[in-house]
Amino acid sequence: MDMDGGDSAMPTGGPGLSDMGMDMSNDTVASDFLAAILDDTDLQPFDWAITGAFWYGIVVVIFIATVINFLRWATLKTRLRAAAAKHPRPAHASNLFTSAMATVTSVVREVSYPQVTPTRSRWLRIPPFGTSILILTYLGFVLGLEFFNVDYPGAQYWEARGLRAAWLTVAQFPLLILLSGKNNLIGVLIGTSYERLQVLHRWVARVILLTATLHGAYQLVGWNEYGVLHIEISTDSCIPTGFATWILLLWLVLSSTAPLRNLSYEFFVIQHIISFVGFLVAVFYHIPPNALNARIFIWLGIGFFLLDRLSRYARSAFNNSKPGRATLISLPGGVTKVSVRSHRVKSWKPGQHVFLCIPRFGIGQSHPATIASIPSSHSNDLVFILRAHKGFTKRILNGAVSSSTEDLLNKEKFEPTLDPEERFLALIDGPYGASHSDFAAFDTTILIAGSTGVTFILPILLDIAHRASTQCLPLRNIVFVWMIKNTEWAIWIVNELQAAVESLHRVGIEVTVHINVTCDPSFTEAAEDTRECGCDCDVRLGPCCCETGLEEQDDEENDITPVPTQKARFADEKAKSSTNSAEQLDVVPLQSPATALTRTVSPMTVFRSRLASFSTLTSGRPDIRAILWAALDNAQGETGVAVCGPAALNKAVRNTVASVSDQRGASKGTGAEGVYLHCEGYEW
Repeated sequence: MDMDGGDSAMPTGGPGLSDMGMDMSNDTVASDFLAAILDDTDLQPFDWAITGAFWYGIVVVIFIATVINFLRWATLKTRLRAAAAKHPRPAHASNLFTSAMATVTSVVREVSYPQVTPTRSRWLRIPPFGTSILILTYLGFVLGLEFFNVDYPGAQYWEARGLRAAWLTVAQFPLLILLSGKNNLIGVLIGTSYERLQVLHRWVARVILLTATLHGAYQLVGWNEYGVLHIEISTDSCIPTGFATWILLLWLVLSSTAPLRNLSYEFFVIQHIISFVGFLVAVFYHIPPNALNARIFIWLGIGFFLLDRLSRYARSAFNNSKPGRATLISLPGGVTKVSVRSHRVKSWKPGQHVFLCIPRFGIGQSHPATIASIPSSHSNDLVFILRAHKGFTKRILNGAVSSSTEDLLNKEKFEPTLDPEERFLALIDGPYGASHSDFAAFDTTILIAGSTGVTFILPILLDIAHRASTQCLPLRNIVFVWMIKNTEWAIWIVNELQAAVESLHRVGIEVTVHINVTCDPSFTEAAEDTRECGCDCDVRLGPCCCETGLEEQDDEENDITPVPTQKARFADEKAKSSTNSAEQLDVVPLQSPATALTRTVSPMTVFRSRLASFSTLTSGRPDIRAILWAALDNAQGETGVAVCGPAALNKAVRNTVASVSDQRGASKGTGAEGVYLHCEGYEW
C-alpha cells in the first residue's frame, strides 16, 4: 500500500489502467500490473487534501461549540451579577436578544433531550437524540469525504476507494485520542467533561473501524478482480500487518461496549491500554516507510496521549505526595461511606469525581467515585458513598466499620470512636468532571436522583446552601427528589440534607424534599444490577408500588403514612398524638418515662419522625411530570434540572422535560420559561 503525500490534485480522467492484452497467467506480467495498481502518484495528493477538509470541518464544529459555551457562561454570570444587584427576576430573559436566544435554545433542547432506548438491554444503548444527530452527522461527513470525487477509471477503481478510506482512517486518529483524555482540551473549550465525551470517543472508534474495513475490503476486491491477490499476499507485508491491525481495532471496539466494560472496570482499563499499544505497533508496521504524511496523524495522536498521561501522572504524584487516610463506615443497603482526609486535594466543584485507590483492598486498582461533599463541609474531607457490587467496592464494604442507626444519626458521637488502625491509606487521582451549568443561577432548580445517584445532586444542594448564606442568588425554589428502595437508606445523607434545607430556609429559598421509596429497580439500579423484584416496598409509607394485597405486618412501626404537605403533616401528627394519649390513659398501665421510651420508641421511629420534619415520604415512583409542571407554573425565570441515576430514570426525565417544554411553548416564542437539563449516569 503506497500512501506517499504530495501536492493536491484532482484524479486524472481517461481510460485509466487496463489489463487488456496482458497475459495475467505470467507472474512477471501480473507483478508489474500489480505494481501499476499500487502506484498512487496521481491519487495521494487529492487524498491528502481530503484529510485537510476533514480537520477543517472538525475545527469549525469545535469553534461553534466553544462560542456557545462562552455565551452560556456569560449568561449565568450575568444572572449572578443581576441577583447581587437586587434586580427583579434575574433569571428571566429581559430583552429582545436574550428572549430570541432563549427561544432558539429551547428549540435545540426539545430536539436533543429525548431518548428512545431499551433500558433493560445490556447490549443495546441508543444515545439521546442530540448525541445521535451529532454521531450521524459525523458518520455522514466521513462517508461523504470517502465517496467525494473518487471515481477513478480503470484498474485503480477499487484502489482509489481503498486508499481514500485508509487516509480517512489515519486522519481520525488524533480526534479519537483527543476525545479520550481525562485532561481534555476539547472538553475545556466546549465546556464538557471528559466522561461525557466518551460516547463520542467510542463512536469515532466505530467509524474508524468502518473506514478501516472499507480500506481492506476495497483493495481485496480490486486485487481479486484482476487475479493478483495471491501475488500481493505472498510479496507484501501490508496484508498480515493490516489484518493484525484490524483485529486489534475490532477488539478495542468490542471490549468497549457497556456490558463488557462494566464486567470489571479495572480490567477494562488495563487491557484497553495494552491493546491500544499493540494497535499502535501494528499500525506503524502496516504503513509504508515512505508514507510520512500518514504517520503525522499517528504521531499527533501519540503526542496527545502522552500529554494527557503525563499531566495525569503529575497531578496524581502531587495529590499523593502526602497520601490521605480513609475511614470506611458500612451503611444500610450494601453501601460504604468513605471519608478521605487529603492533605493535597482541598478544592473541587459540586458533581466532580475522582479515581479512588485504597491499596489495602486492591493494589493498583482505582475506582471512579463521585464526591458527595463540598470543600466547606465535612471538615474538608472528600466523602464518597459507594454501592458494593464486586471486586474493589465489595472488599471495602467487607472492611468497613459496622454501625448502628443511633451512631449513623449522631456523626459527632460515632466518628471519634474509630481506631487509628481502621483508617486506610488512600490515593486520589482527580478531581474530574462537573461540566454542568451553575444551578444557583436559575430561578428554580430540580434535583433528581436514584439510589447512589444522590452523590451527584447532594453536593449541588450543599454548594447552593453554602453560597446562599453569603451572597444573593437568583434562585428562589429548589425541589429535591430522591428514589430509594428502603426508608432506612435515607440515613446515608440525612444529616447533610437536613442541614442544607434548614440553611436555605433561613435565607428565604423554598426547598421541597420528596423521598420516594420504590421497589422498582429500573429507577434505583443500573441494568446489569437489576434483580427480580421480591417487593422491597416500604409498606409503612402506603400501598406498594409493584404488588397488591400485601400482608399486614405486626410491627407497630409500620403505621406511618405520609401526607401531602408539611403543614398538614404536623396537624395530623398533633391530632394523632392527642388521640393516642387519651387512649393510653384508659388501657396502658402507668410506667416511668424511661420504661415508656424503651417500649414505644425505636431508633427507626425517631429517624422517620426526623425525616418527616423536612421531607415528604411516598411509596412508589415520583410523578416527575407533575413535579416539573408545578415548578414551572411558579417559575419566574429559567429552570434547571439535574438527574443522576440508572438509564431508565435518565430516559424518563429526558423525555418528560422535552415534552413539558414543548407543551408550554418555550420553543414557540410564547414567553414560557425554558428548562435546562443535565443528566449523569451510572455507566462508565
